Amino acid sequence: MSHEGIRIVSAEQAEAANREGQRLPVDAVTPLKVRVKKTEGTGVEIDWRDGHHSSWNFRWLRDACPCANCHEERESTGRQPGEPKPKVQDPFALYQEPPRPVEVTPVGKYALRFKWNDGHEAGIYSWDYLRRVCTCNLCKPPTDEERQRRETYQPRPKA
Repeated sequence: MSHEGIRIVSAEQAEAANREGQRLPVDAVTPLKVRVKKTEGTGVEIDWRDGHHSSWNFRWLRDACPCANCHEERESTGRQPGEPKPKVQDPFALYQEPPRPVEVTPVGKYALRFKWNDGHEAGIYSWDYLRRVCTCNLCKPPTDEERQRRETYQPRPKA
């Protein structure tokens, strides 16, 4: 019997893959209002048609670039979207400017494309992708500690 193609994954990876495979409701991935705060240099805010609000800073968005190269690099190092690359300990490293978009353009009616100040511009941030990587407390998956607390919670008996 061959086990080729079988991959062992953690519970978190399985949960994330499950979420990725599920189709989100149309209202959840349809923006009512999109604010790209390029001049302020702060980030992107989206009000969704289902009433949800999402926001990301530019550093997070650059570290979550959905292009194939960035996705593969994150996957090979075990980083999540938005998680920064580890800093190289080099006392002679030059100052690196924080990420900021030089240009932001809509891609049809389904996405945004950023041209970053580091020259990268391959990522297309679809509404579906942005909603799935929402960083608000309602959307982000629970930490191991929170999950364990929920699993071991036992309500007190009523007196």
